[in-house]
Amino acid sequence: MTSMQKVLGSIVSLWRYPVKSMMGEELNAAEVTKDGLLGDRAYALVDSLDGKVAGAKNPRKWPTLFDFRAVLADATRAGVKVSLVRVALPEGTIVNSEQPDVHRTLSDVLKREVTLSALSDRRAATAEEYWPDIEGLDHRDSVTDFGLSDGTFFDGAFVHLLTTATLGRLRALYPGGRFEVRRLRPNIIIETANGEKGVHGECLDRANRRDWRCCSPEHHWPLRPVCDDDAPSGRSPQRCGDPAYGSPAQPR
Repeated sequence: MTSMQKVLGSIVSLWRYPVKSMMGEELNAAEVTKDGLLGDRAYALVDSLDGKVAGAKNPRKWPTLFDFRAVLADATRAGVKVSLVRVALPEGTIVNSEQPDVHRTLSDVLKREVTLSALSDRRAATAEEYWPDIEGLDHRDSVTDFGLSDGTFFDGAFVHLLTTATLGRLRALYPGGRFEVRRLRPNIIIETANGEKGVHGECLDRANRRDWRCCSPEHHWPLRPVCDDDAPSGRSPQRCGDPAYGSPAQPR
């Protein structure tokens, strides 16, 4: 570490989400490519009726996706076709991507006709986003379409960093809310040291003392205001200013 670098925190966990908008798996190590953590968002559910990718950004249409959990069956290596994925359904049954009835099973649980699609099967994809009725947003109480990043199932940035300082700040801004790590579904969770408020391209320390670099601040995108799912009925969730502290837009 050079004299110009400063330790801001420790990487405490790594996460991968093999199926877009489902819960994922914690990893001991991960290979990071130009498209994010290898195997992350390698699959997605596609609505058979309109061809749009299922996503948590439209919870009215897909209210139960967070009740599913996906894991890759084998280690994934760069340049090799993504491995089979296992999906735990809300009631505990496990299905895998090679079962002939996997699409029917998932459709029955979701009550919508869907296809479990591998990334290699897609060239371009569209998803939907619900905009809550909050003053200041581009749209209010409406659903809009948006294109996913070329050749991927990501909405935007390919790696999502979350610091404990960010969670602390969100809770301070909105004490009545509940901000859970699993809801934000980050790839890398950083325990910030001494109340530091961000990572901003400086050095992060890990147990093996290896330096982990983050991209510089000018390469970061701000998050949209984070709203709490548990706000009382009839009350607009409070908007939070600058919740990201430099971390990229959340991939879903």
